[in-house]
Amino acid sequence: MSRINLVSNESANEEQAALYAAITSQLGMVPNFLKVFANSPAALKAFLGLHTIANEGSLDAPTKERIALALAEQNACEYCVSAHTAIGRKAGLSNAEMDANRAGDSQDAKAATAVKLAKALAEHNGEITTAELLEARNAGYSESDIVEIITHVGMNVMTNILGKASRVEIDFPKVSLQKAS
Repeated sequence: MSRINLVSNESANEEQAALYAAITSQLGMVPNFLKVFANSPAALKAFLGLHTIANEGSLDAPTKERIALALAEQNACEYCVSAHTAIGRKAGLSNAEMDANRAGDSQDAKAATAVKLAKALAEHNGEITTAELLEARNAGYSESDIVEIITHVGMNVMTNILGKASRVEIDFPKVSLQKAS
């Protein structure tokens, strides 16, 4: 049971209901973690805005999901591992690839560099080495791509924190963490 209230469709005020309608038109549902965010319509709008902008960038959907899976596992957020496993499948990632992502790697050499950089950014609160940046550049990531990786790290860490703090009920097929939290 969630430790922070989930705003139900029935209890949503006019602003929350309008946000839910927009989310449902995109996803076909309102995931529970967004129902936690909805306690503050301003926070929900901020997250949705960041998510929309981040999805307009140059990183492809599979790479974004690889990053999300790596950070969800690193940060021990079972809700996020479950959600991004379902989303990763829709983005075309295999089970073996998602297992590699959760372990901080990828079967794709370029994507492995993005996953490694994302994990380092999260683990060291942005204090990465010049060598880590050069590795990303040498793998073919542009300055724009690197900024997008950083943006996705921030967005995923935020959702990992929300998922863990609220202990929101998982409303995707449940996937257990690889390591004990």
